[in-house]
Amino acid sequence: MTTPKPDDAALHAFLVVAPEGRDGEVIAQLLRSAGLSCVLDRDGEALIAAVAAGDNEGAIVTDDALARIDPERLRQAIEQQPPWSDFPFILLSKRGGSRPGMKVNEELVNVTVLERPLHPASLVSAARALARARRRQRLAAEHLQERERARAELRRFADTLERKVAERTAELASANDRLTAEIAERERAEARLVQARKMEAIGQLTGGIAHDFNNLLTAVIGSLDLLLRRTDDEKVRRLAGMALQAGERGASLTSQLLSFSRKQQLSPAPVQPNRVVAAMSEMLARVITDDVVVETALADDLWPALADPTQLEVMLLNLAINARDAMPEGGTLRIATCNVDTVPAEVAGELAEGHYIAIAVSDTGTGMSEAVIARAFEPFFTTKEKGKGTGLGLAQIYGFARQSGGTVHIASEEGRGATVTLYLPRTHDPVAPEPRDTTRDAITAGNAHILVVDDDDEVRAIAAQMLCEIGYEVTACDSARHALADFAGERFDMVLTDILMPGMNGLEFARRVRAIDPAMPILFASGYADMADTRSELSEETLIRKPYRLAELADRIAGTLARAQAGARH
Repeated sequence: MTTPKPDDAALHAFLVVAPEGRDGEVIAQLLRSAGLSCVLDRDGEALIAAVAAGDNEGAIVTDDALARIDPERLRQAIEQQPPWSDFPFILLSKRGGSRPGMKVNEELVNVTVLERPLHPASLVSAARALARARRRQRLAAEHLQERERARAELRRFADTLERKVAERTAELASANDRLTAEIAERERAEARLVQARKMEAIGQLTGGIAHDFNNLLTAVIGSLDLLLRRTDDEKVRRLAGMALQAGERGASLTSQLLSFSRKQQLSPAPVQPNRVVAAMSEMLARVITDDVVVETALADDLWPALADPTQLEVMLLNLAINARDAMPEGGTLRIATCNVDTVPAEVAGELAEGHYIAIAVSDTGTGMSEAVIARAFEPFFTTKEKGKGTGLGLAQIYGFARQSGGTVHIASEEGRGATVTLYLPRTHDPVAPEPRDTTRDAITAGNAHILVVDDDDEVRAIAAQMLCEIGYEVTACDSARHALADFAGERFDMVLTDILMPGMNGLEFARRVRAIDPAMPILFASGYADMADTRSELSEETLIRKPYRLAELADRIAGTLARAQAGARH
């Protein structure tokens, strides 16, 4: 639909359709004198075009002019006019005449018939009425057009709204998915954090227990060792030997507790895990039953790992024994190694970005439930029958792995076996040679003067007694403060001091001793040594772990004195 422009002159002009003669001029002059615009149309062509297009205010047609217009063309023009247009006609007909074109008049619909002769005022009045009606038609057309524009805009807005709703819905769905994933990840992170804090708290508790227990065991084992050296009574020796074995099992237990709490002293060095696994073949043959098949899948290009070689061997042995125990009906034990250049998602919260070596020990046994896996690393938690296990194997492995800069992960299903994977950090240093065993069974007598410092009365007494048994002269002090006073007044060849003591600890005491005598040899004794803060002051040569045997103490004292004498000669 097209609406003429408001400034178009044709909108405000009447068509005067009259044949040649005075009628057209007279009517046009009359209209103009009344202020109405008009255009003469002699043959009716302009009328047919105006009707079809919806132009002009209307038409004043004489009956003889109407008789000359093709009725069919006029009918088609009326049918083609815009929907808003109802073209108005004023038909001037002679009074008493035959009124030619009456058939067409009936089809014009919007026609006003005036008989001639007529008063000029009647014609002007009728023309003005047509003009008002025509303006109302045009106003309705504008409203109609505005409504169509509004409808189009509404349809466009509706389409846009649907698209925006769909886009927004997709965005919300995506945001909801991200939020759900973030919530799930946060819950997993919180669970890992809670587990880590729980394990840390348990580790602190077990470390403290191990410290006190090691002091007790030092006194017990030392006393039994001395008793065995001083009696020939077989019954006494048998009972003392049994008690000594129990004490050593207790020492092994505290060693596991320290391993879990990450307070044991480790000697990390470059190690090739494949060599460790290969070297354990004979040991595995002794502990694995005949109905369990042992397989290995060792990576050819395995990187060196940074770990304590001896402890790594113990940890792998523990894993192999656990796997064996999980297969009472037999099965397959598989040890596999591989390089890990990207931290797996399941241990991302425990490992920093970097390269690791994975050692996986798998079995085809009974497997573990989610509830068991969640508690597997807790000390003393075990699913074995009473008397079949201490519940410290996995706890010790976990502590070793964390202290070494790695971690442990368990993947298992009930009835479908389990895989325990040990992750250790990669090192670029060359692999160290196999450690040499320097333990000497023989007890070498000595004649040095040794200062013994320990706040525990029983430990201090038994240490002094053991040194006296070897042949050393001993001065014993219950605190570092008293020992410094003795050190200033007497001459000593060596110092044996505990590390954890109230007031001044053993490390600070050693610093003050060396400020007086830089060459003084010092051997530290501790059942609870966190090497993270003392790595520069403690080493395998300068530390003896509680509880210790008489032969071990004699060996370490002799070695410390020998190194001091060698240093003095150079």
